[in-house]
Amino acid sequence: MDTIALKIPDELLNKSSKLAASLKMPRAEYIRIAIIRMNNRTAARLRAKRLAEVSKRVREESMKVNAEFAAIERDPDA
Repeated sequence: MDTIALKIPDELLNKSSKLAASLKMPRAEYIRIAIIRMNNRTAARLRAKRLAEVSKRVREESMKVNAEFAAIERDPDA
């Protein structure tokens, strides 16, 4: 496991320390859990954004295919 050094405002550190203590866990574990949760939330947002982009492209292609089918239905000999 690697070690990092962080500079964070005293108020944030104090609040984190108090909350970690109220949960009877080490402050480092509390901060690790916070980072894991943020990583998971960020990854989910990025997946959702990517899915929306891909869905839009698929929708656009579907509209083109639908237009081609409509043209064939209007004039099967075309």
